Amino acid sequence: MLLSEASDYSIYRRVVSQLMQGEEQLPSLPTITLDIRRALGDPTISLNALVRLISRDPALSALLVKHASSALYRHTLAPKTLHEVVGLLGMLEVDRITMVHSIKSLFTLHSPGHKRLFVEAWERLVIKASTCAMLARLLGHVTAEHALLASLLSEVGTLAVLSAFRNESVTPSSELYYKLCREYSKSLGIIVLKKWSVHNEYIEIIRDTGNWQRSPGHSLQLLDLVNLALYHAIKERTPDAELPPLQELAAYQKLMQPQDFIGENGELSLVISHHDEIQAIARTLR
Repeated sequence: MLLSEASDYSIYRRVVSQLMQGEEQLPSLPTITLDIRRALGDPTISLNALVRLISRDPALSALLVKHASSALYRHTLAPKTLHEVVGLLGMLEVDRITMVHSIKSLFTLHSPGHKRLFVEAWERLVIKASTCAMLARLLGHVTAEHALLASLLSEVGTLAVLSAFRNESVTPSSELYYKLCREYSKSLGIIVLKKWSVHNEYIEIIRDTGNWQRSPGHSLQLLDLVNLALYHAIKERTPDAELPPLQELAAYQKLMQPQDFIGENGELSLVISHHDEIQAIARTLR
């Protein structure tokens, strides 16, 4: 790194370190999200009451409708009303999609440079999460929406790093931003998820995301899907990235034929063959 770049990076590190020491600067879940999650946890809540609550957030209502009509769900007739959508998805999936919606809306964009970094990061996260959701649907063991949310939450620290940069004068280049992410995103992500009081399972996923040799249990687990999706997202975005061969991943070694077939580009054949469906899921998150 050149001297000036090293100096810039030192400044950015100091800004991010200050962010980590002041939890109040980190994004909080919107009130509507907390209200919906509280209602979803109430066993006495009626469908009508839940639909009325969700309808207070038109953007979330639209996202739920898009998801219920997406490639993740197989049905002959797409649901048209919010009642039908919630009935199809179920309470758990509505909770997860509510969290997905909130993640994107949490981060205020303060400048053109800030927006550029967010758009780049969000696009990468969307492809990863969509791949994870499709793998879950194809391989079983985990629901698609559970996998999608876990994949997004596993890198919430990547977005949280952006919270440190509130004006154009301290917005890093893409290269320095991703260097900061490699150093701080896991720690920041854990701080944010603890602040949000999400299930500890998601926090553990953050700790082991990108650890290609980590794979608990004998059957496919949520972490396996997240790491397989991360691997493919990296290969799609950076074909020359330094990655181990796919067959060396602990998650890959749990796959059975024909799910373990690898294409000429070193990716799972089932990911390649479902590329259009993955992109269709991604469009619902953009």
